[in-house]
Amino acid sequence: MGQKATLCFLLQLIFELSSCTKIRVIPDSTLELPCLPANNHFIGVEEITWKFNGHILSHNYQPVPSDFSLRLRSVTKNKEGTYECLLKGSDMEMVRRFDVIVDDFTDYQMKVFTKSDVKLPCNIPSSREVSANALWFKETADGRIKLNLEDDSTDDNKKIELIFPLDHDQSILVINAGMEDAGIYECELDDGKKLSSVNLTVEVLVPTTALPHICQGSTSPWEPCPEENSRTAEPILQESMTEFSMKLYYYLREIYPSGNMLFSPVSIGGVLSHLLLGARNDTRKAIETAICVPHDFHCVHSQMKKLREKLAGSLLMASQIYYDSHMNLSEFFTDQSIQFYDAEPTKLLNTTEENTQMINSWVAEKTQNKITELLDFVPPSSQLILLNAVSFSGQWKVKFNPKNKKGHFTKFNGDVVRVPLLYHDKYMATMMYDPHLRAQVARFALTGDSSLYILLPPTNTEAKLQEIEQRMTDRAVVQMIQSMKTSSPQPIEVTLPQIKLNFQPEMNTLIKKLGLSVLYEGADLCGLYPQEKLLLDDAKHKAFLALTEKGVEAGAVTTLSFSRSFPSFSALRPFIMLLWSDHTNVPLFIGRLTEP
Repeated sequence: MGQKATLCFLLQLIFELSSCTKIRVIPDSTLELPCLPANNHFIGVEEITWKFNGHILSHNYQPVPSDFSLRLRSVTKNKEGTYECLLKGSDMEMVRRFDVIVDDFTDYQMKVFTKSDVKLPCNIPSSREVSANALWFKETADGRIKLNLEDDSTDDNKKIELIFPLDHDQSILVINAGMEDAGIYECELDDGKKLSSVNLTVEVLVPTTALPHICQGSTSPWEPCPEENSRTAEPILQESMTEFSMKLYYYLREIYPSGNMLFSPVSIGGVLSHLLLGARNDTRKAIETAICVPHDFHCVHSQMKKLREKLAGSLLMASQIYYDSHMNLSEFFTDQSIQFYDAEPTKLLNTTEENTQMINSWVAEKTQNKITELLDFVPPSSQLILLNAVSFSGQWKVKFNPKNKKGHFTKFNGDVVRVPLLYHDKYMATMMYDPHLRAQVARFALTGDSSLYILLPPTNTEAKLQEIEQRMTDRAVVQMIQSMKTSSPQPIEVTLPQIKLNFQPEMNTLIKKLGLSVLYEGADLCGLYPQEKLLLDDAKHKAFLALTEKGVEAGAVTTLSFSRSFPSFSALRPFIMLLWSDHTNVPLFIGRLTEP
């Protein structure tokens, strides 16, 4: 009798877990998909597999219960689809499915107080090209009126402005909101497609005495990394760095939908994690979310130190802090800055010229003169400047022919540019077609246990390259790299352009897209400087990469200023490239070449 009851119970569970749950989310949401329903615990789970649209995301034997859930951060349209969890045991097999839908149209209810600035959200789907700004309307007693967002004036009385013109993010900012600004706002495309509706309520702010800046209880040092996390901490950082890298690429291609692009995720991540060392409360959570690390991950700084040490053979990474001589930085922050980032804070000098020269000299030294100038000038009002510089140098494990050859690089518009070439008729490399990314991929091994991956679209059109970019999720990239590593090199006729690529993205826009507007509004950096709040004044990132006969050279610096018979692979048309550390399993540089 007992056996029959047990069998019936298991059949009921299999039916329940095989059902499909539909989940609707808004863009950039954080989502956790539980493999098991709440309050269900099973003994004897030997194997767990997560799939996305039929492709394996993760596969673990003898998993621990905390690994049953799948965590998705910054959910975008390219993460929309069916997620499936399969659990196997000695005498059971259970499946749970989720259909995740990312809504393009969203209704918002927002309540603010008078005299505050409020952001009204609107996003154009990433699948659509942004050729014009969205249209914003407001419902009034006199009917529906169109808002004028084309006013470029700097009038202090300006009430509404478009935050990111000609961007997928078409949010507007209502400045110094008053009772008259309450109402329903609608955002839509010029073809009438509705994107968002915001019901804004404005309440009168009752005057209160401004509270002093208090850091009591928030000035203690960063928590130590628990010993029991030592085995899991490294893969957590690897996963976070890859996810952060693809998030950066997603936002940067929104800002720069075409043209050359290059950035170093380890440099940008390095300066933000350094800042995280002194961040507390909501600011800490915002930075952790931005760089894709769990909120309870106390090992981020010790792991960043280990990452820097492991990369030292091929990539040099350095951090530095410059601060106003009148500031008294937290002793804990100073000590841990030295401990984890090998950066002893340095006082700024007396004049703009001296500070500019001092910082640019540091940048040139740490990037081995790949980048000689980052800042045009240092404003006298600067209180705190955080820097992170990386310099990479790796030689080809298989050398290219020393003879100088030239070929023709074909751009998207059909124009042809004559360029010097890297050529070998029987180069030993790994090449494959990735069916998920729908790209031809070649891997070129470099000294220092690193690799250069080049992704070619099937045809020489901008649309096909953008399709690859849309599919470049962290999971897809990791899966592609794992597949390439298991494939054997083969003799290939290889033709690459010799290039020198310099790029300086608009970091202030990128940081806001990462959800870190709080840095510009008054960040809680009590662990760094407890006396008063600091405002981010400027942020910069500059990257350099060269493909030469010897190998790959690259450099980047980020600053936050507060205040034939053989198969052939010919990359003589626009492509995407990833410089990847095989030793640490993290991306070092990511870029796109369309104009050699």
